[in-house]
Amino acid sequence: MAADGRSGRRAVGLSPQRIIEASLELLESDGPDKFTFRALGARLGADPTAVYRHFRDKDDLLLAIADELLARTLESFEPAADWRETLRVLCLRMRKVYLAHPHTAVLATVRTTRRPAEMRAVELILSALTQAGFPPDRAVHYYRALVDFALSWSCMAATYAALDAGARSGDESAWGREYALAPAQRYPHLAAAAPYLPEVDEEENFALALDLMLEAIAARAGKFRAEEAGERTPAS
Repeated sequence: MAADGRSGRRAVGLSPQRIIEASLELLESDGPDKFTFRALGARLGADPTAVYRHFRDKDDLLLAIADELLARTLESFEPAADWRETLRVLCLRMRKVYLAHPHTAVLATVRTTRRPAEMRAVELILSALTQAGFPPDRAVHYYRALVDFALSWSCMAATYAALDAGARSGDESAWGREYALAPAQRYPHLAAAAPYLPEVDEEENFALALDLMLEAIAARAGKFRAEEAGERTPAS
């Protein structure tokens, strides 16, 4: 076993995957602001410079971490017979993984990893949209719309989950407290809806929004297929 760098500590079994897993642990325990190679080296029991043998810099490592979340999303995933179910399950799985790692998700959801897990996810989504009836030039737009929607919602939920407990409690209780006291003369619709606002479940609401998105894509696909069929039908 070779001693590592200036400290003489031994980098036993240091691999890209081990570094990524330790990074995830560090991000979730200490937050992004304290994510440094020095802190990572301490967690790994290795000199921080050892990380550079596997990753060019911090950004290279962050892209690998982002791809790891996508890899976990795709674990044991198989496309469904219905393209809508394929996309629905993918988005729900992705959200679940991101919410399990909220501090990491805040960094990961805005990045393009250019790595195998992301490419497999893109391939799966484009395949589903092709099954829906879109050619490549149209599929890419619906791919971006769907993924940006799912990532944005997941990032918002992850950012909220990363808040301290006091801030979350105050925000959550506001629906049944401040909003319940909103004057009906000034906010008649809000006052009428106030009893129901605390009942909105975040996971159910994401599923609702996702279904609305998929229904809209399906409607656009049907319209596109009808237009294509009309263009191929000879004029009488």
